[in-house]
Amino acid sequence: MATWGAGALVAGIVLLLSIPYGAFSAGYVRPPPRSLVSVPHLHGSSQPQQVHISMVGSDHMRVSWITDDKHAPSVVEYGKIAGKYSHSATAEDTSYRYFFYSSGKIHHVKIGPLDADTTYYYRCGGDGSELSFKTPPSVLPPSRDLGQTEWTASTLEHIKKSDYHALLLPGDLSYADCQQPLWDTFGRLVEPLASSRPWMVTEGNHEIETIPILFNHPFLSYNAKWRMPYEESGSTSNLYYSFDVAGIHVIMLGSYTDFDSRSSQYTLEADLAKVDREKTPWVIVCFHAPWYNTNTAHQGEGENMRKAMEAMLYNARVDMVFAGHVHSYERFTRIYDNKADPCGPIYVTIGDGGNREGLALSFKDPQSPLSLFRESSFGHGRLKILNNTHAHWEWHRNKDADSDVGDEVWIQSLRSSSVCMGARQAKDEL
Repeated sequence: MATWGAGALVAGIVLLLSIPYGAFSAGYVRPPPRSLVSVPHLHGSSQPQQVHISMVGSDHMRVSWITDDKHAPSVVEYGKIAGKYSHSATAEDTSYRYFFYSSGKIHHVKIGPLDADTTYYYRCGGDGSELSFKTPPSVLPPSRDLGQTEWTASTLEHIKKSDYHALLLPGDLSYADCQQPLWDTFGRLVEPLASSRPWMVTEGNHEIETIPILFNHPFLSYNAKWRMPYEESGSTSNLYYSFDVAGIHVIMLGSYTDFDSRSSQYTLEADLAKVDREKTPWVIVCFHAPWYNTNTAHQGEGENMRKAMEAMLYNARVDMVFAGHVHSYERFTRIYDNKADPCGPIYVTIGDGGNREGLALSFKDPQSPLSLFRESSFGHGRLKILNNTHAHWEWHRNKDADSDVGDEVWIQSLRSSSVCMGARQAKDEL
């Protein structure tokens, strides 16, 4: 069975960007926040809702959905021809309680092995509507601080128009913040996209959902509803894991769990060491709280994690690091330890896919020479991996029904740099 190998990858990221006011396109007016969007469930209790898929290993997908009916079967039928399902799979289910809220039955079914670059048709629960997805390679959108406002819906519409195969979302999914029904409305809002492309997510601060003294079970809802391939990657927690897609090794880190050198999360250092840069020339890392940030919001919140893990990423020659949390967009040059370094990652903060809290409008002046582009607006971005050596990154600003390209840059992989890889090899030999 074919695995998902190297190929062109476009990563569209839901994000906000911030640059000096004079750099706005003519006639552009920064949009205000919009109201929450509520998507009701209008079908029977056994009908699947909140369907989303995620990649598992090299040639499997996990299909997740929820039913109000606690006796609905956890089965997925699938095949390469619409209406004809040559395979089926069954698996586990779960549910949880959060004070007076009781979740529906949460189904997680792993299907495969699957062929690469192939469309599959599937249905959940034996009688759900037919859905479809296409396996990678090709495209990979990351997204952060999404929420479920009218601006979220606008961002999702722009992403829908792009040709992509998966979406990265490093934290702050639903902005439920202990209001559990908002997890359900979020699942229904994103289902049209999340059921047709893999969504690979990690946690943000809005997924913690603890209440001092009363409730001390962090990430309960997140872990129940958005299960990622952590076990398959050798991780011990759904809060951090890795996966490969289309010549890229992606590591999703957790900003809100232990990350020092004695933590289980730090074992991802061994994961990075195993990456064969001949077969997988690109390495990308995502987490929630940014390590570099010139916005006045959330200053220094990622600093302890940076001190603990930055050398690990630098020594592994990670190409790009994406973060969220700050509700603006900012792109930095290649950095290591607060200095420009041609062998360090490019850092990008993508903090607003449309969340209810609005934009972080204030930046520190004068602008740091490490910060190349910054702007507070709603938008999304796309990362296109063209080959083993070059990629193109562009950010699209939401502008009503349209999206303008506000920032773009060509990127050369560190794997193709003899200087950077040579220095890494010499260090390994010491």
